[in-house]
Amino acid sequence: MDDPNQLDRAQLKYVKQEMTRFMMSYKFAVDQITTKVDILKQEFQYIHDYNPIEQINSRVKSPESIFKKAKRKGIELSLDSIKEHITDIAGVRISCSFISDIYRLRDMIEGQKDIDVIDSKDYIEYPKPNGYQSLHLILTVPVFMSDREEKVYVEVQIRTIAMDFWASLEHKIYYKYEYEIPKRLLDDLKEAAESAAELDRKMEALHKEIGDLKRDYDDDEEDLKNMLISKDNFKIPMDLLLSMVNPDESNE
Repeated sequence: MDDPNQLDRAQLKYVKQEMTRFMMSYKFAVDQITTKVDILKQEFQYIHDYNPIEQINSRVKSPESIFKKAKRKGIELSLDSIKEHITDIAGVRISCSFISDIYRLRDMIEGQKDIDVIDSKDYIEYPKPNGYQSLHLILTVPVFMSDREEKVYVEVQIRTIAMDFWASLEHKIYYKYEYEIPKRLLDDLKEAAESAAELDRKMEALHKEIGDLKRDYDDDEEDLKNMLISKDNFKIPMDLLLSMVNPDESNE
């Protein structure tokens, strides 16, 4: 007859191995998303001489946090059930400079052929009642293990620096007051969120204006270059050369 204690140890070893593989799949999924975003960042910098991404952070919930959430939501405490019903075990948060960068980055992520977009929530266009703003994506990404391929959920949050700053402070305040925040502070938080949103709008307008000026300058520079190197204007008049080198002297 088998020793019951020996059987218990075997079961415990199996459960531990399965839990480790379960957690590893989410770590690998996060690594894939962060690598993809970093590649997009470098490519965008190379092609457009501009970087829309300020910071990339990632995390995987702890087993304790996962099981607490499953219990709170009434989800069966099995790995298969948790994998199916909890979509934010793996999370990636991306901070961008401007609101337009958020949507540009979203489009680039959604354009990846091996990524499936399961859900999208735009809390920028439609902020939460407390003022929270961010763009949330629920994605699945394939993770290739030694014996199988898994589609793993990853939650991606994309927001501006101002939105991220506000959300970080709001989280700390909620934690300090154990989620029982006085109404006065809730009102102040809402007002701060509106101020952050107004700052984002102003910076977006400045960003667009500077971009328009740069495009006009680049167009003028391109027109001048084409004029100078065209066949008909290959021989540049001396007075034009002098005016380009020293405009003051050419007017004397």
